[in-house]
Amino acid sequence: MEKISRTKIVDLLKREDFGAMVNVKGWVRTRRGSKQVNFIALNDGSTINNVQVVVDLGNFDEEMLKLITTGACLSVNGVMVESVGSGQKVEVQAQEIEVLGACDNTYPLQKKGHSLEFLREIAHLRPRTNTFGAVFRIRHHMAMAIHNFFHERGFVYFHTPIITGSDCEGAGQMFQVTTMNLYDLKKDENGSIVYDSDFFAKQASLTVSGQLEGELAATALGAIYTFGPTFRAENSNTPRHLAEFWMIEPEVAFNDIVDNMDLAEDFIKYCVQWALNHCMDDIKFLNDMFDKELIERLQSVLKEDFVRLPYTDGIKILEKAVLDGHQFEFPVYWGVDLASEHERYLVEHHFKCPVILTDYPKEIKAFYMKQNEDGKTVRAMDVLFPKIGEIIGGSEREADYDKLATRIQEMEIPMKDMWWYLDTRRFGTCPHAGFGLGFERLLLFVTGMANIRDVIPFPRTPRNAEF
Repeated sequence: MEKISRTKIVDLLKREDFGAMVNVKGWVRTRRGSKQVNFIALNDGSTINNVQVVVDLGNFDEEMLKLITTGACLSVNGVMVESVGSGQKVEVQAQEIEVLGACDNTYPLQKKGHSLEFLREIAHLRPRTNTFGAVFRIRHHMAMAIHNFFHERGFVYFHTPIITGSDCEGAGQMFQVTTMNLYDLKKDENGSIVYDSDFFAKQASLTVSGQLEGELAATALGAIYTFGPTFRAENSNTPRHLAEFWMIEPEVAFNDIVDNMDLAEDFIKYCVQWALNHCMDDIKFLNDMFDKELIERLQSVLKEDFVRLPYTDGIKILEKAVLDGHQFEFPVYWGVDLASEHERYLVEHHFKCPVILTDYPKEIKAFYMKQNEDGKTVRAMDVLFPKIGEIIGGSEREADYDKLATRIQEMEIPMKDMWWYLDTRRFGTCPHAGFGLGFERLLLFVTGMANIRDVIPFPRTPRNAEF
């Protein structure tokens, strides 16, 4: 086969120099046609769109043609011509075809539609479908948007440890990291495990959040963000929870809760705008196939200012809804940690736009949040979104050493894990604030997918660590 440098399909479809010789490589989506002419839809992952390869059967070897089946990988040299069919303006008239990789009829992605549940069972092949090609291209673009947003604003991308000795959330649901022989654990006279021979000589876990270390960095570098994997060993089989997911956590010295809310709103709007600017082909496909209101919902988030509402007022709205006959699965009262049905009621029914809920009861929030003067609430903020519920959680942090130390004792967090964190309040403390955005929750919103397992390539959930 003559050597012509390859053109990606995404670039080919924009060209207008008809008559040029081109080379395209990719995987066969479909093949159809008559006894004289076949039409092959070829896709190389660079775009949701296929290029049509027109094959005059008389010019090609019959044995080679038999190998061109759905899923086969081809290299095609041909003439780029204007397409007469509808759909796109470019097609390739094949002159030479090389089958780089044949694909037999056991290939599970044949022409018929497949359920998302089935595709999760073949997560190693699902990126080859239109749906997951679209989702993973959007995932890439959202990562770019995030780095661009913070870089343009002078934030430092800061890497916090994945293996850690501290439990940031105080929730205790952490994966342990050890090199010890689990069949023969050394224990002391009280039956407690002795970690002397372990790699770190102490109990270590996978991180649930980089926030505490991020605070250390913000009190030196001014404004930082983390963007990395986090792990929660909670036995949640919901469509909104993963055991391994990615988190973005900005932390900014001298910001208060209002600055924090402004940053969160600017950030999320920037990401949504980026998606509409850079991923429209993929978003339009997902809109048409899965969620007819997706584009409209993305555009509506950009139009409105987010409502900012104290938790106490939110509870009053929900209590009134109950009195008016709205039925919630979970009870509503002051002090309750809101369920996603409560969050979605506020966003989708009451305000019909995103809501930032502030000033939560301190009992249901983490130890590091700044306490309000009322002694009952903290300067927390959760950004609530349509279809998702909470997409961002954050707060102004407690900058006062004594208040923070007292709260750590009240919540019975071992001081041996916290001395370094408290040092930031001993040595030149400052007001600071930050938040965490679950990357996959953002992707759920931007793609319109209904299950968080469908926006990460290889989902890790209870009893599932395949591939």
